Amino acid sequence: MKANFSRRHLIVAIVLAALATMPQTAVAQIRLASICRVKGQEERVLQGQGIVVGLVGTGDGNLLSTRRSISTLLEKMGNPLGPDGLKELKDFKNVALVVVTATIPAAGARQGDKIDCVVSSLGSAKSLKGGRLLQTALTGPGRAPSLPVYAFAQGSIELENPTIETTGRVFAGARLEEDFFNPYVRNNKVTLVLNQDHSSFEVAQTVAERINEWFGKEMVADPSRRGAVAPAMPNGIARAIDQSNIEIDIPPHNRPNPAMFVADVLRLDIHEPETAAQVTINQRTGSIVITSDVEIGAVVITHKNWVIEAGTTPTAQFEKLDPGATQTAKLEALLSALKAVHAPTEDVIDIIKGLAKSKKLHAKLVIE
Repeated sequence: MKANFSRRHLIVAIVLAALATMPQTAVAQIRLASICRVKGQEERVLQGQGIVVGLVGTGDGNLLSTRRSISTLLEKMGNPLGPDGLKELKDFKNVALVVVTATIPAAGARQGDKIDCVVSSLGSAKSLKGGRLLQTALTGPGRAPSLPVYAFAQGSIELENPTIETTGRVFAGARLEEDFFNPYVRNNKVTLVLNQDHSSFEVAQTVAERINEWFGKEMVADPSRRGAVAPAMPNGIARAIDQSNIEIDIPPHNRPNPAMFVADVLRLDIHEPETAAQVTINQRTGSIVITSDVEIGAVVITHKNWVIEAGTTPTAQFEKLDPGATQTAKLEALLSALKAVHAPTEDVIDIIKGLAKSKKLHAKLVIE
């Protein structure tokens, strides 16, 4: 690299080889289970309002809502308040009103299982440290006052973050009173839902074609299953409904054991989907994450003592990063060149922002 040290002027030109001259690389394979889930297998959240006791003067017993809850609790325990009513509770500082939540796993759970629950202060309590959650009924979706109770939670609270003392966790503190079966088969069909990062019409269609290809080979491998495909599936058992959902007809011979069928489908692999071009910059840590296919248009940028020429005919002395010529340069190559000459991170970030502002960055820019 030649430079005019009197001006500290450095020219970096990005020249990439045409795709035809690049060595062929193996295409990565990825399992369907890694990019999608089965519809019906979703988490469910239970919640309830409870009371934490045993605090060391850090509660919110001065709040009227907290005192009402304590009054109700005492009445249920056979110790109702006297003539002074809620005034009797005005000095309660070792209690706090909290909201309790518990998450049922996507795979469901059985009656008697114990799961973690999260406890968070509802009032002005300063800390839940050292507190104990009294038995709290957890309900599911519905409308008060007839909310069904699915679990009861209680136990000692442990702070997960020492700097946030108003939220804690009771490990295995919620005991389920009902079974949670999450049905995934409806009308002899299952639906695969692509995760957000891979949701696109192209990927959905690719998944459907891969499933149909596998099912066709399965029929050939086992001739006894020929003709098992119902007339409603002349074009295969899978079809992309939209960019996120792939609907699959369960073949008649698989219907007695749908779990095995779904497991076989999720074990299938496809070529790793190409995600949308994106550049993510974390300005606090200085990290830059890019997809390998991010391209930049022909542009010349002057930044401080840098001149960057990308995708243009060089106008000065430069060192080629890769022999050959191409119409479009890669951002990855630009970053490699800047790294080679020890460009400061803040300057690299400013250059990427400049590319995006001039609409020469052919990718989505995310600033965190």
